[in-house]
Amino acid sequence: MKKNFGKILACTGAAAMLTVSVLSGCSALGSAPTVAAETTTAAESTEAENETSAEETTGEETMAEAESNEASDGGSRLDEILARGYIEVATEPYFAPNEFIDPAKQGDDKYVGSDIELAHYIADKLGVECRIIPLEFDAVLTGITDGKYDLAISALAYTPARAEAMEMSIGYRFGEITQYGLLIRQEDAETIKSADDLADKVVVCQAGSLQELFATQQIPAMQELKRTSSSNDAYLTVQEEKADAAVVAKETAQLYVDANPEGKLMVVPDFAFETDESTQGTRIGITKGETALLNKVNEILEELVPTGQYDEWYEEYSEYARSLGL
Repeated sequence: MKKNFGKILACTGAAAMLTVSVLSGCSALGSAPTVAAETTTAAESTEAENETSAEETTGEETMAEAESNEASDGGSRLDEILARGYIEVATEPYFAPNEFIDPAKQGDDKYVGSDIELAHYIADKLGVECRIIPLEFDAVLTGITDGKYDLAISALAYTPARAEAMEMSIGYRFGEITQYGLLIRQEDAETIKSADDLADKVVVCQAGSLQELFATQQIPAMQELKRTSSSNDAYLTVQEEKADAAVVAKETAQLYVDANPEGKLMVVPDFAFETDESTQGTRIGITKGETALLNKVNEILEELVPTGQYDEWYEEYSEYARSLGL
């Protein structure tokens, strides 16, 4: 599977008021000093120049301080979004029911799922257009850490490394505790029952995902770890006998197994990787330092999550994905 709250517009508003005030003062400081008579002495002229220089220096320092305060108040991404009238949401559309493609639809309408509904919901709350940017999962992560896109809504789970690289929203879907386990071929059910049985096996996972963290930290030994760009590719790698097991989100993998019985795959029963509370809850990724946008997104999620609307979307699109054979 792919909490802090604060003032949002108040911070940027205060910075803006301070900037306006400073700009007005700067304009006044830039005008020439008033001269009483043409016979002003050299000493008086020098004194006037020194006073003007000191005032200009003070003005420059005030401007620098205002700019610093504006930056510390959380950047300007939220203001940019509101000014341009649209928000760009990066997602990897191969992770049903969160985000996937309906091949019967065209254009942006083909991107569907509970996360896609959430993206449009946030855009509506901001009063802007929602633009979905489909990418491979690694590109979703780097696109946010590099500031190329506004939000990453792509079944993101919390990891310490991810939290270092980007801002992460509060969780918006918890449900039952998400479990992560192993997807294998049915023929290997007697030989692969846990991570301890992978010492001479090839394991696959989605690159950059929480599953990769479990693979590297909780599998005692393995012959090789392969990484794919999507969860579906990881499933297919096992199905095509290019790997022996995939580290997966069990609920999502089971959807694939149920929809593709000809693949003869199964989720290993009675086994799950160890998780803790910090890994729970699906989250939204935002470029580091954009706290105004983060706080606004958290404010929207605080209103939405208690209503149960996201869970309803999740169940609706679980059925939708099954109807498409995903």
